[in-house]
Amino acid sequence: MARKYSKGSARKVERAMKKRKAGTLKSGRSGKKVKSRKQAIAIGLSEARKEGKKVPKKKAVKKTAKKAVKKTARKTTKRGATKKRKTTKRKTARKRRSGAKARS
Repeated sequence: MARKYSKGSARKVERAMKKRKAGTLKSGRSGKKVKSRKQAIAIGLSEARKEGKKVPKKKAVKKTAKKAVKKTARKTTKRGATKKRKTTKRKTARKRRSGAKARS
């Protein structure tokens, strides 16, 4: 069976792990110190990808997981939207009534 990762990519990950242990590995945009082992591995693999080493593509989220997330998102937005609508109507009605009383 063929190797999933090339030796070069393994070296990149190894280097990233050593840097993390030493406390000198930093994340890309923010430049914060990397403390997580998984993050260090991800950084090593991404560097290997950029250099064109043999590394499998990033895995996509499974469809079932996506569906579950979408379902919960729909439920929460429906709940939130109905509650918000009722409260805003009440507030505006109160404001109108109080404004009318103050003016006359």
